[in-house]
Amino acid sequence: MKCPECDYVNQDGGKFCINCGFTFFGGENTHQESNSLFYEFANYVDMVPRHERSVVPKFQNIFSRVFRKHSELEAERLFIVGTALTTPRIEEVKETWPKPWLFARIFLIALIAFLGLYVGVSLFRNINFIPGLIIVGAFAVPITTLIFFWEMNAPQNIAIYKIIYVVFIGGILSMLVALVFYDILKHNINPITIGIVEELAKVITVIYFVRNIKYRYVLNGLLLGAAVGAGFAAFETAGYALRALLSGSFPSLYSTILLRSILAPGGHVAWAAITGAAFCMVQGNKKFELNMLLKPKFVRIFILVVLMHALWDTPLPGIFPIGQIILMALSWIMVFRMIRAGLKEIANKKWRLNNYPFEPT
Repeated sequence: MKCPECDYVNQDGGKFCINCGFTFFGGENTHQESNSLFYEFANYVDMVPRHERSVVPKFQNIFSRVFRKHSELEAERLFIVGTALTTPRIEEVKETWPKPWLFARIFLIALIAFLGLYVGVSLFRNINFIPGLIIVGAFAVPITTLIFFWEMNAPQNIAIYKIIYVVFIGGILSMLVALVFYDILKHNINPITIGIVEELAKVITVIYFVRNIKYRYVLNGLLLGAAVGAGFAAFETAGYALRALLSGSFPSLYSTILLRSILAPGGHVAWAAITGAAFCMVQGNKKFELNMLLKPKFVRIFILVVLMHALWDTPLPGIFPIGQIILMALSWIMVFRMIRAGLKEIANKKWRLNNYPFEPT
């Protein structure tokens, strides 16, 4: 099936062009109803009766499924979303709060792996376990947090392959961009410039990935921003852990990994997610233009994120760890406000589709 917008040849049955994101309508998609079958499968696997589903967003219900027993089928269902064949139509997307649970299982798996590596290093004194210890310790919490964002992506239009790609490529790309900025600043390094440099580097990288109108939803920007932030945080933690080991001891290594893991959800991951969502808010259905970065809504949110980052790094007496905890709370208040805005965006798109069916969404 050839895309009428960019002439890319897609597989039959796709909802949109995987090259440019153009949405297929009517006769351009001969197997459009296949997605309905996919969503019926999803409803079956969710095992939540329709009468128990939330009608309106309810924050207190978000974590209600974390401690329930889940089957492998449920996990497999999560990992098949996001392709041209398995992305649900916007009419089928639920605008209520998703109920994530897989992130908790991912954390337990990473924790078990880390403890195994810890035993290998501490009990058996095998240095071959050290690289694995650093890598798993650095990635465990950022990836766990990222999976939470992935489960909260209600449109389900981003495949896990894309997320892994953005974590590694986006993470290292944002770090390289930050190094270029640091090289330009030379010796003018302080908490404010650190906040500006690192947040600017991440937002540039996020924009690179979300500039395509294929990922036009606020929740998409939140997820891809979290992916870039997760890569940045994990690579940075791995570097700090290695430096702690080389300049100190094993207790120094463990304390570095533990401390940065505890603080990881409210740092780079959340900040990049917030700015990614803010950019998608101002971009909407339009193609990327530089003047979008000057829109007040984006500028306000970006400045707020920079200030939180700067305060995080400010060596004020007595600020640690209370200051970081407060900043983490503020970051996640903003995250949940972005999630609410993203769900409201979906509800509005569905309303427009029902009332103006021929208007592009």
